Amino acid sequence: MAFQGTQIAVLRRFVLALVVVIVFAAKGSLSKRTEIVGLKRNVIDRCWRWNPDWRRNRQQLATCSVGYAGKMTSLIGKGLIRYVVTDPSDNPLNPKPGTLRYGATMIKGKKWITFKRKMSIELEKPLLIGSFTAIDGRGTEVHIAGNACLLIYKASNVIIHGLWIHHCRSQPPSSVMGPDSKIMALGQVDGDAIRLVTASKVWLDHNTLYECQDGLLDVTRGSTDITISNNWFKNQDKVMLLGHDDGYLRDKNMKVTVMYNHFGPNCNQRMPRIRHGYAHVANNLYQGWVQYAIGGSTSPSVKSEANLFIAPDQSGNKEITWRKKSNGERGSSRFYSVGDVFENGASFVQSGVAWAEPHYNSEQVFTAADARFVRSLTASSGALRCTRRFRC
Repeated sequence: MAFQGTQIAVLRRFVLALVVVIVFAAKGSLSKRTEIVGLKRNVIDRCWRWNPDWRRNRQQLATCSVGYAGKMTSLIGKGLIRYVVTDPSDNPLNPKPGTLRYGATMIKGKKWITFKRKMSIELEKPLLIGSFTAIDGRGTEVHIAGNACLLIYKASNVIIHGLWIHHCRSQPPSSVMGPDSKIMALGQVDGDAIRLVTASKVWLDHNTLYECQDGLLDVTRGSTDITISNNWFKNQDKVMLLGHDDGYLRDKNMKVTVMYNHFGPNCNQRMPRIRHGYAHVANNLYQGWVQYAIGGSTSPSVKSEANLFIAPDQSGNKEITWRKKSNGERGSSRFYSVGDVFENGASFVQSGVAWAEPHYNSEQVFTAADARFVRSLTASSGALRCTRRFRC
């Protein structure tokens, strides 16, 4: 009888183990199917991720961008320099060959920067990224973390793709090597993951950003024609700021596309906050907020299209939008919601008297997917863990 009892116990453990394997296999299969559905509907990812030979055709990525950045084809073709980062160290004034700073500042002309292996880079001072630069982290795992982070200053035609950027800290005034091998003086720099200052035609795609001292992304001082896509923003109070301050009128010309991003968990506000300019916010997943998700001041225009807004579970603000009064008026902000899906009590207060349309040209235009597919569209948001398998 004791032997029979032992057999029964073993059989029970076997059955339990089998059930666990089946359940996890089913979840994995569902996750895989969800990712594939998203890949088919994501107009950016389906442009290059189906290519099994993407490593030999990295520059194909430049043909895949949409939104206000448009196609990034000026970054490829004749004269392109391919540079590989092999050394994670950093010297802000005398960059060493093989380091990221050397590739970004000492090499002139258009350049495509990749990484030899997995690495974590602790920048001593902010890294100034110049025009016609692609930083491409696909195929490995690259963290920029622990101190200074990225600054795109008076530059155009820039791609930042596939990086983990986190735990960035504010920096005192300093001098650093800038683009084209020129020493530049910097003032105080806030602890943002990526900051754009007077930049144009910039594409930020498939990055994972979190836990920085100030914000995760600032687009300021006349920056325009920006696409922010497929990124994962999490664990942050102030997430994304579009527009320098209420008095900086040049930001009236700012145009930004925010698409296919995953906001959350643990994000508080500014997803984005916009001043003066225009933002097309489409097909993003909002995994809760505390103060608000989308906000603005000084007469911004926002078209919120086919996003999925999941209000926080805890008692608090279920309203998505926030507006700062300007000159005593709640006023002329134009916030429109078209085809959005609201869950868990989320609500969107619309305002303004005129429709806010993006008016894209032929290189920028895309069609937002139905909001019912946002979960699958954003299933691969953030830096991709590419392998030698068929897809990245």
